[in-house]
Amino acid sequence: MDNLKRVIVDFKKLTPEVLKLLVERYPDGYDDRNIISFRNAQGERIEAVEVLTEDTKYLVKISAKLEYTMENYDEDDYDEFDDDDPEGVPDPDLPEQEDDDNDDD
Repeated sequence: MDNLKRVIVDFKKLTPEVLKLLVERYPDGYDDRNIISFRNAQGERIEAVEVLTEDTKYLVKISAKLEYTMENYDEDDYDEFDDDDPEGVPDPDLPEQEDDDNDDD
């Protein structure tokens, strides 16, 4: 039985340290077999990926922002922030998704 502290992390609370751990653990991104699904206290279904430190198990909620930030990760972008600074990982400007279903042919 592990004695790790368990922490659920939303993108808004993601720190440079946890982001770096995610990128190291999933260098080519994560896929379905890495995703953990559970229900939160409100009964909502949550999907997350897991990353561990010596004393903590982080479950980081999956989102388009997380995927984009991991794909475009550059450690130098976070040099000026403390590892545990939740302001250190800014919201990305996600590229517009093209919607091919609404073509007016």
